[in-house]
Amino acid sequence: MANIFQNYRGKKVLVTGHTGFKGSWLTLWLSELGAEVIGYSLEPPTNPSLFDILNLKERIIHVVGDIRDEENLKKVFKKYKPDIVFHLAAQPLVRYSYIAPRYTYEVNIMGTINLLESVREINDVKAVIIVTSDKCYENKEWFYGYREIDPMGGYDPYSSSKGCVELIVSAYKRSFMDNLGIALSSVRAGNVIGGGDWQEDRLIPDCIRALSKGEAIKIRKPKAIRPWQYVLEPLGGYLLLGVKMLENREKFSGAWNFGPSDTDILTVEEVTKKVIEYWGEGKYEILEKEDDFHEANLLKLDCSKAHFLLNWYPVYDINEALKRTVKWYKRYYGGYSKDMCAYSLMEIQDYVRKRQEKGE
Repeated sequence: MANIFQNYRGKKVLVTGHTGFKGSWLTLWLSELGAEVIGYSLEPPTNPSLFDILNLKERIIHVVGDIRDEENLKKVFKKYKPDIVFHLAAQPLVRYSYIAPRYTYEVNIMGTINLLESVREINDVKAVIIVTSDKCYENKEWFYGYREIDPMGGYDPYSSSKGCVELIVSAYKRSFMDNLGIALSSVRAGNVIGGGDWQEDRLIPDCIRALSKGEAIKIRKPKAIRPWQYVLEPLGGYLLLGVKMLENREKFSGAWNFGPSDTDILTVEEVTKKVIEYWGEGKYEILEKEDDFHEANLLKLDCSKAHFLLNWYPVYDINEALKRTVKWYKRYYGGYSKDMCAYSLMEIQDYVRKRQEKGE
């Protein structure tokens, strides 16, 4: 993997939310690149969890902590003095934000402020990447993608909390980080899929849970359109951005979209059919009565900024992304659970090789 990602070798990298789905993949990748990874997070949010399956405790410095605990977080910054920070710790579910709005706002907003205050006070960090969501935008159900300069918004507590985080990041960048010489960016991705996600109320984990038990998949909002992308796509974008921020703070700090191609934006029902096809068997049912929670029907990202300034483009189309995702789960449920770390590393190596073949 001799490429730009190798610039992480020897770097101290703090990853918050490292026990989650995306956080675990990012932690594995960074550790394989030779970074000294410090993880700060609650215990894994699901059982099974990708963090445990990959045995990441043996590869990194694992710190159990709540992002809302500012004092404890600052102790971690003071002790380890990271060079780069990837902030993924969050309450990540739209539907749960209706059940626990206060908790959602505390974790997503005050957790981010605690992190930025730690960076500002300790002042050893060179670059910070705050992971938000494509749902941070004021969604008007447009058929064209949202750009980084479009207004923030959010109908539900989760989405609005992410819009708030974007405003906070922008304010901290201009008010503090630019003067301190610290690079600060926010990154927004679409619906991320891949092996090892067992969160509730996400389509792929819901499909896999049902298929692994021989049950019918139950879907709501079958015609809702989502920007589906393989988990390594945005993570590759984050890692690439991190290197560029270290090289040129002024040019590469700011907001960035990392989303799939327009051809990879499918309905919930279309994705469900493809998952069943790649699994080899199964069926699905459309729930007759939808719940009262509002969810967007259409949301797209314009990633022109990442295309032109980072030379970042998606490597896999939706069919390849779904094939790789289903294959990961089939291997796990097929009796190879102890072999999933090596297999996941092969996935990362395949992805990097594909990027190199495309000349990126």
